[in-house]
Amino acid sequence: MRLFARTPAFAAAMLCCATGAAADDHAPQSSSGASTDARAIVFADEFDGPALDRTKWNVVGMDFWVNNEQQAYLDSPDTIRFANDIEGAEGGTLVLQPVYRPGVDARKDRKADFISGRIHSSGKAEFTYGRIEARIKMPDAEGVWPAFWMLGNGKWPDTGEIDIMEYVGEKDWTGVALHGPGYSGETPLVNKFVFDTGTDATDWHVYAIEWTRDAVLFEVDGRLTYRATRPMVEHYGKWRFDDDKHLILNFALGGAYPFKTSGIAAPYNGVPQATVDKIKTGTVAMYVDWVRVYEPLTGE
Repeated sequence: MRLFARTPAFAAAMLCCATGAAADDHAPQSSSGASTDARAIVFADEFDGPALDRTKWNVVGMDFWVNNEQQAYLDSPDTIRFANDIEGAEGGTLVLQPVYRPGVDARKDRKADFISGRIHSSGKAEFTYGRIEARIKMPDAEGVWPAFWMLGNGKWPDTGEIDIMEYVGEKDWTGVALHGPGYSGETPLVNKFVFDTGTDATDWHVYAIEWTRDAVLFEVDGRLTYRATRPMVEHYGKWRFDDDKHLILNFALGGAYPFKTSGIAAPYNGVPQATVDKIKTGTVAMYVDWVRVYEPLTGE
């Protein structure tokens, strides 16, 4: 794995986070059987500070728009904030939250009635291979589209995309996928993980990948849920998972994937009125306890 620490302050922060994170009881053993306790953390954010660490994360603004999503991204404490009182989290929690805010969107071709938050680590923390994981709690709200994922640094989909966790508000399942040249959009490399009875996406879970030269293994709470190998990918196109990728956490709302799943067209594409009502009460959010990246397995 290659990690690019752009400043001395960033490198110091990584050492601090790695030291504090190693003792966390929530970190599961990986599906490979290798305990994460024996592997160095090369990037971590525990979200215990008063605000987003801008040496690790960039914030996406209003110009960005894809997939007919129904929100405008805004760098604001209303959409990207921290909380210290979220049940089940240890210490601080990153909160990405959609807000009903008609009239704020500056794009005349979109006119979104909602604002929300999206952050990424491009140019600040980029990785090739290793274990990437985050502890996340989802809302119970059909038509939302929060995600934890990775992108290559170049034209999409030529440099590859790894969707570690996608959620469209149907709380009994979450999705994963790979995208690249010849297998993008309606990708054949996709899987849904259905939760066991007694738990669902609104509980805390650790979503992770083990990323090697020849495979990407997807996990929920240390349980292998899907394996995509180089031969599987190369049946459709070139393997684009041997280059640097950055982390993304975002809370999208409606658009292509939720609409394709539910067929809901009104009052917003992919978003039912019940979810709009919940957003207006301030009860819909994606909570992230921490994000961690471990060095590759021995031999990678």
